[in-house]
Amino acid sequence: MVAGGGSMGGGLSAQAQWSGTPSVKGSSEAMKMALLTLSLVGLQVTWNVEMTYCTPYLLELGLTKSKISLVWVAGPLSGLIMQPIVGVVADRSKSRWGRRRPFMIIGTVLVCMFLLLLGFTKEVVQHFVKDKESAKSATIVLAVLSIYGIDFAINAVQGSCRGLIVDTLPISKQQSGSSWASRMVAVGSLVGYAAGALDLKKVFGPMLGDSQFKQLTSIAALCLCITVGITSWAVTERVLIHDGKEEGEEFGPLHVLSEIAHTAMNLPRSIQAICYVQFWAWIGWFPFLFYSTTWIGEVYLRYDAPADAKAAGDLTGQVGRVGSMALIAFSIITFIMSVILPFFVKSPDEEGPGFTPRPPASIAGFVTEFEKYKPSLLTTWTVSHCIFAGSMIMAPFVQSLRSATIIVAACGISWAIACWAPFTFLGVEINRLSQTGHSYGHLGRNSIELESPVQLHLNHGLEEASGSTGESSGKYLGIMNLYTTLPQFVGTGISWVVFTLLEPGKSPELSKESDPSEHHSTDGPNAIGVCLFIGAVCAVFAALATRRLKRLQGH
Repeated sequence: MVAGGGSMGGGLSAQAQWSGTPSVKGSSEAMKMALLTLSLVGLQVTWNVEMTYCTPYLLELGLTKSKISLVWVAGPLSGLIMQPIVGVVADRSKSRWGRRRPFMIIGTVLVCMFLLLLGFTKEVVQHFVKDKESAKSATIVLAVLSIYGIDFAINAVQGSCRGLIVDTLPISKQQSGSSWASRMVAVGSLVGYAAGALDLKKVFGPMLGDSQFKQLTSIAALCLCITVGITSWAVTERVLIHDGKEEGEEFGPLHVLSEIAHTAMNLPRSIQAICYVQFWAWIGWFPFLFYSTTWIGEVYLRYDAPADAKAAGDLTGQVGRVGSMALIAFSIITFIMSVILPFFVKSPDEEGPGFTPRPPASIAGFVTEFEKYKPSLLTTWTVSHCIFAGSMIMAPFVQSLRSATIIVAACGISWAIACWAPFTFLGVEINRLSQTGHSYGHLGRNSIELESPVQLHLNHGLEEASGSTGESSGKYLGIMNLYTTLPQFVGTGISWVVFTLLEPGKSPELSKESDPSEHHSTDGPNAIGVCLFIGAVCAVFAALATRRLKRLQGH
């Protein structure tokens, strides 16, 4: 999900004192990178289970779509709150186990507890509540609370895992670390969707639970424990002895949030333009990531499912398996595109007037000719918005599982670029600002220090203002995270309005209630399809905002 990034906590001054040297077990660099980033596999499996199965699960419990849209406020809310606060506390932690791993492990334990509580909500409630109607309401409440618990805890784990990568690697290895992190996220997506596509009751029997959803929550919890445990075992962190700050110096969560707000109001125009693109793009991505599985499942149940599908039971499992098959295709295309496209797209540093490719003489002619036809990353980013818009604009009119699968899979092209382009452009702009002296004066000093074998910490967090140098790269990354998170609130509002107007009752496809007065008709458009259509319109605005960024870069 989308709710990502590394620690946004307070950065440490040059007088910070450390003990030890960061290291990773492993006999080769590839093994070291794999062990360092392995925790992201478990994280992504957990995100996928939540995004794929929680909406149909809540619908099956009898919650309406308009209320479910409010439940998903948990994601952006936890991202806004947990990552800055955990970042601040972790950055100043003097634990002998390091600054990140204790939060990773504690957060993982909490995530697993809430995952199992979510999967076995009915059994837990029935143990304490005997009245049938009261138990039904209590089950919904406990399920919603479990989702909030998962989202808040997993954001703490995610921020710490990303921060561990940044803390452990020297500056020369940061790009390689990010590349390995992306691969692990892709692996986690494939594992999560593949597990969802299988009939796990046939694979494991009743060992992990008597439903697909229970078995998936158990698998996600086990996977997260194993991957975070291996990464925590393999990595040795430096220990912070003194953070270089005066005793009693104000540097709490509220101070960090106020610094982010101040920076957000005074962004350079180029970075502001990148953030605007993210804002419009993520209004479109939010309903896709959270509702596409349910939408595919409802299309299947409405148009393609056999007559006895509903009588077969475990509707959540049926919808999850059908949706997961489509999202496996989406993930495969995303992975392939993320590997292939960089070779066919000009990186921003190739677009400057002073850039001249210097290939070997034997292939110089071919490379020079090929370079003429390579599109810029900005053009590619614009096209990706158009592909997403062109796919999702068809959502309300889809009437077959095959068509739904095709348009969801096509969005994998756009998602590959959405996970790559904005961070590339932000890095380019931060470097330009640093070179022109607009950004932190000590930003360059940190880069020099990082090249030495002693100082391996990338100063990634928010830093105190010092004279005219009042902004850091960490702040800009944090601001872009805000522009990725805030659209999710907008998307929640849009979804709530659409669901309230078009599907005020319980889902006829997924609710087991027999009273037809509680259902809406299946003759009208699918409400999730309408939300995806609105997201497609917002993707068009994202494409226009990307063109505006090109004009700014041209000046």
